[in-house]
Order: sequence, then structure tokens, then C-alpha cells
Amino acid sequence: MNLKNKLLSSYIAFDDYLEADSPVHDLKNKAIKIFESEGFPTKKQEDWKYTSLNSLLKADYSLSPRRDHDLEFKDVKRYFLHDIDTYKIVFVDGVYSSFLSETTHEKMDVCLLSAAMSKPKYKPVIEAYFNKIAPEDSLTSLNTAFAKEGAYIYIPKHREVEKPIEVINFSTGNEAALMLQPRNLIVVGENAHVQIIERHQSLSDNPVFTNSVTEIFAEKRAFVDYYKIQNDRITASLIDNTYISQEGQSNCRVHTFSFGGNVTRNNLNFYQKGERIDSTLKGITILEGKQHVDHNTLVHHIEPNCESHQDYKGIFGDASTGVFNGKVIVNKEAQKTDAFQQNNNILIDDKATINAKPQLEIFADDVKCSHGCTIGQLNEDALFYLRTRGIAKKEARALLMYAFANNVLQSVKIPELKKRINKLIAEKIGVNMGFDL
Repeated sequence: MNLKNKLLSSYIAFDDYLEADSPVHDLKNKAIKIFESEGFPTKKQEDWKYTSLNSLLKADYSLSPRRDHDLEFKDVKRYFLHDIDTYKIVFVDGVYSSFLSETTHEKMDVCLLSAAMSKPKYKPVIEAYFNKIAPEDSLTSLNTAFAKEGAYIYIPKHREVEKPIEVINFSTGNEAALMLQPRNLIVVGENAHVQIIERHQSLSDNPVFTNSVTEIFAEKRAFVDYYKIQNDRITASLIDNTYISQEGQSNCRVHTFSFGGNVTRNNLNFYQKGERIDSTLKGITILEGKQHVDHNTLVHHIEPNCESHQDYKGIFGDASTGVFNGKVIVNKEAQKTDAFQQNNNILIDDKATINAKPQLEIFADDVKCSHGCTIGQLNEDALFYLRTRGIAKKEARALLMYAFANNVLQSVKIPELKKRINKLIAEKIGVNMGFDL
């Protein structure tokens, strides 16, 4: 039985889990029909032209993992931002871990989606926001159909969350192969502020295939600072679907750091639904071996007087492959739009590949929009200059690569996280920088 048929068969049992009057019951039934009709995306589709999922679909994934292994904090401490106090929503093989988590209902909700779906007091929020901006494509619909657990974050208006929120999904390797489908719903009220860090982490070399969906709603003047840390094992693959709806004068920033994993696909979509909105998408990708990372972004400018800023840096070694497919759409009504998109890449080895496709669709006439893409190698003159100053070739190359990516790090607002990312970059390029990271 192939994976698609296995999922369709498993949904029958999964559907029994839901109450008939559940606010999402009909949504799930509709979603599984969409997936049944469309199946997994293939390279015949334009948006998936450079990314194939065929190698991921061959494993016999467990869809309902056993829960017989509790993690101890000391075993996974290094994956947390333990330098500072944070709220934590932690899942182990798709199941909530109360031992590793620190949630709250004090003046806000940092808890579980399963609780929000099952308790009447959360029903108005679920009905108002759940699956409202997620498109009806095959993988998002598959997640919607099986959505059972994930993070539920609701920040009321005028509330500034005093510490970051970490959402971490661990896979232990209890199963020979595991498929996970976490679903996150984040609602940030008017004039509220929040910082969130998301991570998916395998603890063994058993294959893991994660199909994640996150919906983020930023109300008027809300500020959302979101960080994705992707530094998983080579046997782990991730499809990360993130959809962000912004109201007037809101500011949303997403930083994506892709350093590990087998196949990673980031679908990041922003929808601006008001004036004076600011959207920021930044990323650093450093790959080796046969790793594959595909960044597929969309910023849809719907109203006038808004801004968006995209800046993605990629460093590709060995036989790794990178994809950047960035689209900016400016509606006819979205006058005075200021949209910037930049994708710069360095190929370290001859077998490394980058496929870049920046796109602008502009229907307004009073805008300032630009896009650019560069693909090249390290500057030999700069490398020669550093070597004449007594810096060894390996360290000189590392300094140039670090400088290439550094401007993306400048906008990271959590000092402890910035230090961690700096350290990860140093490890990926294989050198001790010799200065404080």
C-alpha cells in the first residue's frame, strides 16, 4: 500500500476521534477529499518544478506512533534556548510532553490545539480563525484532515509577552519510520507583541517526514517576531507551510535558518489586509552533502501604503541543492507599495546547484518594487587579500562566508538566539571564528 492510500485508510479511524459537533469536523472531511483528489505534489507542477518528494514517499511510515519513551530534559537541553526563561510547548513523537513544557493561561493562552478544539470556551476563536487562511492545496489539506495536536497561542490585545515562546517537536526514533503532522494556530491581538521560536528535531537516524502547518493572525498594530530553526538530521524531511494574515499597521517578521535535514520545503505566505503593514522575510541556508532546501515565498499586497522586505542568503557545498521561488503580488488598489526582494547565493563546489525564480506581479502604477538574484563563488581578490594578512585559507573562506550571511543576523532581536545561530554558522562552515559569537 502506497503512502497516499495508507493515509486515506487511516483517516477513517482518525475521523472517529472527532465529535460530530466539533467545529472542525466538516473542514476535515472536506480536506481529506481534496488530498484524495490531488495526491502528493509532483515536479509537473510549476511550484514544485525543482523539488521531488518521491524519495520520501517510499518509507512505511507509522501514522500513530506508540508513546513509550519519555525524554529527560538533560538529554534535549541543548535544543532549547536554555540561556533565558521561555514558555515551552513541546511534543514528543507528536504527543504533548507536560514534563518538558511550560504553558500558561494567565492573561493569555500558550497551550495545546487539542485543548482549544475540545473546550467550549475556545470555540469562538477556533471558528473565527482555524483554517481561514490556509489554502486548499494537497499538503495543507492533508494536514488539516489529520490536525489533532500542535501549539495554540492566543495573545489578547495590548499584551506584550515578556518572554519568548518555544514550540519544539521531537521525534525519538521509537518507530522505524514516522510521519508527523503538527498544526499550530497563533492569534496575536491588537497592539500585542510576541516572539516565537519553532524547531523540529530528530533524536535518531530513523526516517521522519513532517508535514507542518502554521496559521498566524496579526491584528491591528500587532508585532510578531518568528524564528524557524531547521538543523535536523539527514534522515529527517520537513514540509513547512506557514500562512500569515496581517491587519493594518501590523509588523510581522519571519527568519528561517536552514542548516540540516534531507529535503526541506518552506512555503511562507503573507497576506496584507490593511494599510501601513510591514512584512519581513529573511533566511540563511547553508547546505552540504545531498541536502535540498526549497524556499517558496509569497507576499500579497492588497491595500496601499505597505512594505515588504525579503532577503535570503544561501551557501551550497558538495552536491546540495537550493531553490528560491519568491513571488510578490501587488493589487491594483495597493498604491504606494514598497516591496524589496533579494536572493544571493554562493556555490562552494562544482556539483552544488541553485534554482532561483524571483517574481513580481504588479497591477498598480505608483509603487517602488525591486528584485534581484545573484549566483556566484567566493571573491578571489578578497580571499587573496585576507591570505596576504596571514589568515589561513580555510579561515579566510569562512570569514567571507560569515560576512556574506551576517546582514540577515542583524535583525535577530533575541540576543541569546543570535549567539546560537552564529555558533551554528561557524560549525557549518567548519571553523572557529576566533571572536565572540
